[in-house]
Amino acid sequence: MAQTTENLSILLAHIARSTHIYETLGDSTAKKLIDASKALLSEVTEKYQGIVIKSIGDETMCAFPTANDAVEAAVEMNLSLDDMPFPDNPDFGTPNLYIGIQFGKVIREDGDVYGDAVNVASRMVALAGQRQIVTTESTVKLLSHERQSTTRYIDNTKVKGKSGGLGTYEVVWEENDLAATAMATQKIEIQTTKYLLELTYQGQTITLHENRRIATMGRQKKNDLVVDNDRASRSHARIEFNEGKFTLIDQSSNGTIMKIKGQKSVLLKRKGAQLKGRGVIGLGRKVKPESKAAVHFVVKS
Repeated sequence: MAQTTENLSILLAHIARSTHIYETLGDSTAKKLIDASKALLSEVTEKYQGIVIKSIGDETMCAFPTANDAVEAAVEMNLSLDDMPFPDNPDFGTPNLYIGIQFGKVIREDGDVYGDAVNVASRMVALAGQRQIVTTESTVKLLSHERQSTTRYIDNTKVKGKSGGLGTYEVVWEENDLAATAMATQKIEIQTTKYLLELTYQGQTITLHENRRIATMGRQKKNDLVVDNDRASRSHARIEFNEGKFTLIDQSSNGTIMKIKGQKSVLLKRKGAQLKGRGVIGLGRKVKPESKAAVHFVVKS
């Protein structure tokens, strides 16, 4: 096949925590779940005039004629997986996705694509948290005005081969996030100070930082931190790093209780609060540091 050059939107979708899925469900059931998820991604890709370039392991690469097509497909991919039935193990739930998108010039040859847009999309998906769609400023500028209003600036990110870095943005698509997004397309300068947040719960440890900005918590096994608590919702809460701050955001029916050491407990219901110092988090219930239900956090800077 002859080599051609085109402008396309490259979308990379990674199935989150695939190793955990295989370890929990076993090879046969896990493969069924991942194959069904990838088949659904292919259906959504076709719906938005895209093509699947390749699908290897837990990763699917797609190409779309416009930036808007790619972003709308990315949103629907997340929504479709949420609704996908999996009768082999209905209690486990369906996977989350990491998604990165970049519009630009690519080389097409023998059914594959190469070039700068592919490399940048790969960098964007590496920055994404679960259920997060990450793209660049240049791609955001090509979106419709309506879709631009649902993006928010993350940071200026260094990309190999790029001088000065790239402005990176998140496409906000979940209702709770949309309600909290204001002046989303405005750039905000972020200090380059290194920040870390460590979360621990019953032997599980997660570290958030500038390159891993989101962690989800809840009863469902696809969360980053799986909490065995009868008061916890399936997707109970999340922590986001932005503008040098770690914010705990409740998205449950029972609420989230945050206790910073030396301060009074704070009940969060469908809202967020900044995590500082050290303390404990209770999903759906008040906890003490020695409680088995306590999620411990430490913010380091």
